[in-house]
Amino acid sequence: MADILRQPAEVIYQAELEALHAEDSGSKPHNWYVSPKAVVTYLMGGKTAAGVEISAKYIGNRRLIETAVATLATDRALLLLGVPGTAKSWVSEHLSAAICGKSTQMIQCTAGTDENQVRYGWNYAQLLAKGPSREALVPTPLYRAMESGTLCRLEELTRMGSDVQDTLITVLSEKMLPIPELNEVVYAERGFNVIATANNRDKGVNELSSALKRRFNVVVLPLPDDMEQEVSIVARRVEQTGIGLDLPIPKNVREEIEKVVTIFRELRGGETLDGKVVLKTPTGNLSTAEAIAVMVGGLSQANWFGEGALTAEDISANLVGAIVKDPVQDKVVLEEYLETVMKKRRDYAEYYRSMNDVL
Repeated sequence: MADILRQPAEVIYQAELEALHAEDSGSKPHNWYVSPKAVVTYLMGGKTAAGVEISAKYIGNRRLIETAVATLATDRALLLLGVPGTAKSWVSEHLSAAICGKSTQMIQCTAGTDENQVRYGWNYAQLLAKGPSREALVPTPLYRAMESGTLCRLEELTRMGSDVQDTLITVLSEKMLPIPELNEVVYAERGFNVIATANNRDKGVNELSSALKRRFNVVVLPLPDDMEQEVSIVARRVEQTGIGLDLPIPKNVREEIEKVVTIFRELRGGETLDGKVVLKTPTGNLSTAEAIAVMVGGLSQANWFGEGALTAEDISANLVGAIVKDPVQDKVVLEEYLETVMKKRRDYAEYYRSMNDVL
């Protein structure tokens, strides 16, 4: 799998999972690969008794991860809620990898997702030839998770239409999936559960019905608490992504990350970090995930079109693109920020010049 662009978490961190499994003496819920405490260690980082270093996959409040893991140890589904860029999908993937060793049983919910993609579909050639039968039925990731007693991930649940969302109610409440065409029912094996992610900030989201909300335990993942924490998250993910893309990591990358995160936090919060200047906020979220994307774009620019060193010029085009989502409103916001804040900061002089060039 060396040439795969993005390997699943259970492959990338296989050694860590095996190390935790090897010395895990804690009791485990049915069909779990490691105990709940070991799952939290895998997410939050630590060290095994044998000295194997477990890298932190999530930097934030440990109690939130403990609550998420405790929820999945029951028969109640988990909903990770938060604004875009709060690592909901990242946490969902790693929870699934640690608990059942398989993070790829996933349904990406969109406006075009229908019931057949959630519950089950049909091989229409078989259906026409033989009529409804088990051979003609095409199982979805949810169907396979129920049969095997493992986890199914539902990404961006609120992107699906409300009527399609509600097809989950029977599965979550009764732990069964009726197949009326065959007059059969698929019953969930022990260990089955659902991890869903959702946000309510973007345009085009569909509110969950009250009936469906009641069947989830909701864990809200917040934006990073402070500057240092957000810089650490971005630095870690940029390094991992850069290695995966064979992009050299210059020595000054953390220094540039601090500047990008400062710009994001100030525009996102509507004031400078010292609280002295009130700012207009752009229409976009300026999330941690977008800061990571800006930096990775800058690394690529520096590697392929620069001389290897990471400069403000390499980052600025990506930075402007992340901030200016609305070409009218956001451009005004950024121009004001450049003139009232960035122009006065000596160490941001190159950003001021190159971002103005892009604008």
